[in-house]
Amino acid sequence: MTAPVWDLARLNYEPMQASDLDEVFALEQSVYPYPWTMANFVDSLNSNYEAWVLRERDGHLLGYFLLMAVVDESHLLNVAVSAEKQGQGLGRFLLNQAVACSRGLGMESVLLEVRPSNTRALQIYERYGFKQIGRRKGYYPAAHQQREDAIVMRFKV
Repeated sequence: MTAPVWDLARLNYEPMQASDLDEVFALEQSVYPYPWTMANFVDSLNSNYEAWVLRERDGHLLGYFLLMAVVDESHLLNVAVSAEKQGQGLGRFLLNQAVACSRGLGMESVLLEVRPSNTRALQIYERYGFKQIGRRKGYYPAAHQQREDAIVMRFKV
């Protein structure tokens, strides 16, 4: 089965608003075992971070990303695509948009953290051109009150 080809011109890509947060939070909870809290999203919007949503024309939320600009580097804080739409190129589209946003802000690179256990995301980032530059020990919560490292990756814009 081949993935559908999206006509990206027929999708709505727009800044995330407070009115999007209930849907964004629901999507977050559906795709991540340790999701962000609603407060994380509210704080990000209140801090004026770059936050964008991608929707079908009918309004169905497909994905989102949040990006924090610091000096000359953007930090990709969160990116997600709805589970039923994964593997169809939307994650790459959102990465393209995050990189374009970073470039537009005059940033030199995009930094992110990813769980070593999130092999699908690791493959996507590596294929995109992100390079592993480090590891944060015990960065993420994990099962049984354990912690999981984060792989730190950078993409030069």
